Amino acid sequence: MAEPERTERRLRPAPLLFEPSEAATDPEHFFDLESIEDPLELLARATELTLAFRAAQERAVEFQALAAAQLADPRRFDRLSPALIAEQAEWTEDYARKMIEFGESLQRDAGPEPA
Repeated sequence: MAEPERTERRLRPAPLLFEPSEAATDPEHFFDLESIEDPLELLARATELTLAFRAAQERAVEFQALAAAQLADPRRFDRLSPALIAEQAEWTEDYARKMIEFGESLQRDAGPEPA
């Protein structure tokens, strides 16, 4: 029965809230986790944050791929080569090509672009 709970948690990760700038300068401060004394509560909150960061990372990668595909689109007069995209994103050229392909697949899955 733990598996459905885990799946549900992945679908609704904890919201990522911005920390005040004062807290961000304190290296010991991290989303107020240091103030949680109960280990079960700490584990639960840290797990929520882990899932939220993973979801955010996956979404950010999708946006990177979409941007790479758009920048490499041969219909653009100002399109960039995979080498230039790689340089901009600090990737290898091979990785840039893969991201362009991934972005193109995301665009296809999203349907036709509005005119």
